[in-house]
Amino acid sequence: MPDAGLLGSIKRLLSTLTSVASTRLELLANELHEERLHLEQMLLYFFSMLFCLGMTLTLLTVFVVVLFWDDHRLLVLGGLSALFCAIGVMLAVRLQKMAQAKSKLFSESLAELAKDREQLGNG
Repeated sequence: MPDAGLLGSIKRLLSTLTSVASTRLELLANELHEERLHLEQMLLYFFSMLFCLGMTLTLLTVFVVVLFWDDHRLLVLGGLSALFCAIGVMLAVRLQKMAQAKSKLFSESLAELAKDREQLGNG
């Protein structure tokens, strides 16, 4: 009878561990799916924004150049080119900083695994 009790305890422990692992894997899968949807949405908005701002800058540049066509067209073209170059460099630096920032991907899963580890250590 002690073997049946020990064997039953082992089976319950394995069942519990399997259930915990399954729950954590489901959480991980949900986080991956959520992150993928978030990135897809961000890319859609980013490319739409990029197109609209590109059209705006192009039309604004043409407008300003035509406005100063008789007097200072080369000066205006040079100034606008320098402005766009400076903005591009600032955006590239910002993008590099964002790329180096720590991602929060899997933070919930890691926190839950840490809680599980604490509970198993204390139990």
